[in-house]
Amino acid sequence: MGEPGPGEAELRTILEAGLRVPDHGKLAPWRIQILDDQAQAKLGEIFAEVFAHQNPDATQDEVAVERERPTRAPVLLVVTSRIQHGHETPEVEQMLSGGAVCQNILVAAHALGYAGQWLSEWPAFDDEIKRALGHDPTDEILGFIFLGTAATPPAERRRVGLGDVVHEWDGHAGELGPSLAAD
Repeated sequence: MGEPGPGEAELRTILEAGLRVPDHGKLAPWRIQILDDQAQAKLGEIFAEVFAHQNPDATQDEVAVERERPTRAPVLLVVTSRIQHGHETPEVEQMLSGGAVCQNILVAAHALGYAGQWLSEWPAFDDEIKRALGHDPTDEILGFIFLGTAATPPAERRRVGLGDVVHEWDGHAGELGPSLAAD
């Protein structure tokens, strides 16, 4: 993805749309960090350093890929979740709320004409990366969301069909019923 990325007003619109999600218990268990070019470059250095330390046989090219990983788009958002254990709102609902934040961000960005990509990859699961971003290792990085302008139209990939996952249920326990055939 390249320039332009969303400007300040558009990014605010995207983020406000992102926050319009189910949030049972009004916990707001998610946080969003915005990384501009400078912050992305700093994060890239951290990725490279952690990767090289964890992979002592890595080539310079492999380390360079990690250095460039967070610089794929003009705007990078890091969405995290801090689950409140023991709360009456089930943990799964808190996590799903964060997933909805990510999805709403993508939908809003696309509605404004931008491209967006939601990735996790190894840095999302690394405690050193979490600490470097200011998070506790028990926090979850739900994803790195890249926003910008598509350099080329994204290639469509094979997706699951309706008939594979959508079924009618007629009220009989243990039976899925017939699948919904795709048109």
